[in-house]
Amino acid sequence: MGADGLRRSTDLMRAREVDERAIAAFTRFYGMLEQDATGYVHEDTIEPLGHVTSLADLDIDEAAAREALATTVVLKLNGGLGTSMGISGPKSALPVRDGLSFLDIIARQVLAIRREHEVDLPVVFMDSFRTQDETLEILAAHDGLAVDGLPLDFLQSAEPKLRADDLTPVEWPEDPELEWCPPGHGDVYIALQSSGLLDTLREKGFRHLFMSNADNLGATCDPRVPAWMAREGIPYVAEVCERTRNDRKGGHLATRRSDGRLILRDSAMVAPGEDQYFQDNTRHEYFHVNNLWVDLDVLAARLAERDGILELPIIVNRKTVDPTRKDSTPVIQIESAMGTAVEVFEGSRALLVPRDRFRPVKTTNELLLVRSDLYTLDGASRVVSLSDDEEPFIDLSDHYKFVQDFDARFPQGVPSIRQAHSLVVEGDVTFGRDVRCVGDVTVRTDAPRTIADGARLEGDV
Repeated sequence: MGADGLRRSTDLMRAREVDERAIAAFTRFYGMLEQDATGYVHEDTIEPLGHVTSLADLDIDEAAAREALATTVVLKLNGGLGTSMGISGPKSALPVRDGLSFLDIIARQVLAIRREHEVDLPVVFMDSFRTQDETLEILAAHDGLAVDGLPLDFLQSAEPKLRADDLTPVEWPEDPELEWCPPGHGDVYIALQSSGLLDTLREKGFRHLFMSNADNLGATCDPRVPAWMAREGIPYVAEVCERTRNDRKGGHLATRRSDGRLILRDSAMVAPGEDQYFQDNTRHEYFHVNNLWVDLDVLAARLAERDGILELPIIVNRKTVDPTRKDSTPVIQIESAMGTAVEVFEGSRALLVPRDRFRPVKTTNELLLVRSDLYTLDGASRVVSLSDDEEPFIDLSDHYKFVQDFDARFPQGVPSIRQAHSLVVEGDVTFGRDVRCVGDVTVRTDAPRTIADGARLEGDV
C-alpha cells in the first residue's frame, strides 16, 4: 500500500514540475505517516517558556534601526483560501476594514514604513497556485509597491491530498484541483530556495527576513527587531504575546526537556486528552504569534547542511477532499508549520510583543472585532485600538460562520462593542443599525430575530 501510494504521489508531483527538494520533504513525511506519526508534543516532554525579553526593553537608536531596516525584507504568507469562513478566493482579498482588503492594508503599511524611514523596504508574498492571480491583480493597484530586481510574489509547492484509508493520492473528477493542496507554511524555506529568491536576496545584500501571515494586520515591520538580531548575533526570533481567554487555542512555545531547545506546539500537535494543559493560560502564559524573523545567511547555511530540507515536525491534517462537503472523501494533508523551525536554529529567541502586533482574522468572531468601533486605521494603516481594556470575548453561533452569512446578519455594520466585555450570540439574529453592546451580552433565540436600530443590549437578551 505505502510504496504504491508514495510512488504515485511523487510521480504526480514530478509531472507538475514540483521541486525535488519539496518532493524529498514529502517523501520524508510520507514515511513518518506510514509509521503512524502523529506529530504530537506531549506535555511531560516540555517546560513552560519562562522569562522572555520584551520588545519594549530593546534599546535601539534610530540610526541602527534604519540601517537594519535597509537590509530587511517583508514576506507575507498568502496561500490561504479561508474555506473555513466560506471564502472561495484568497482570504487576503476579503474586505476587512473601511472597505480595504488585507492586501490593500498590507501594501499601505509597507509604503508608509518606506516614507517614514526613507528605505526601500521590499515586500513579497508567498502565494499558492489558487491565490496568485487574484493577489497580483489587487496589488497592481498600489503604484511603486514592487522593488526593482525583486518579484512581488513566488509560489509555494503543491502536493497530493492522500486518501485517509490507504494513503494513495485522492481522485476527485468534479474538481481535479481539489486533489492538490499546499504543504503548510513550513514549505516557505524550500520555496524560497526553489524560486531562487533566497539567493537573490542575499546577493542584493539583504540580511533579515520578517515573515508573518497575510491575515494578521498587526504584523508590521519593526526595525528594532533586526537591529537587535544584528547586534547580538541572533539567528531566529519568534514573537509571542500574553495569552487571554481568546487565545487558549493558539499555539505556544515551550522548552524541550531533552535538549533545552525552544519548540513550537500548535493545536494540531496536542495529544488527545491534553487540551487542559495546552489551554492553561497560567502554565503556558504566552502564545506564538507566527511573526518570525530569520537571518538569511544562517538560514542558507542550515539548508546547505541539510540538503535543502530543515526536517521540520510533521502535522497530520485530516479533512475532506472538498472542504465544503463533509460527505466527500476523507483525506490527509501532510503539512508543516514555519514556526517549528525555531528548534533548528541554535540560539533562537522568543520576543514578547504588545497585543497590537497580533490582529488576525481566522474566524468571523475576529472579523467582528476588527470591523468594530474598537479599532481604527491610523495614518500608516496600522490597526490601532481605541480602548486600553482587554478586547471583548466574541462567540457567534454557526449562523455567522461564513462571511456571506455574517454580512447578511450585519447589513448596517457590526454593533458597537467599545463598552462590551463579551458578546455571545446563540441563534439566528440580524442586527440593525447603531446597536450598542454594554458589559456582558448574551443574545439567545430559537427562531430568526432582528435587533431594532439603535438598541442598547446588556445582560441576557
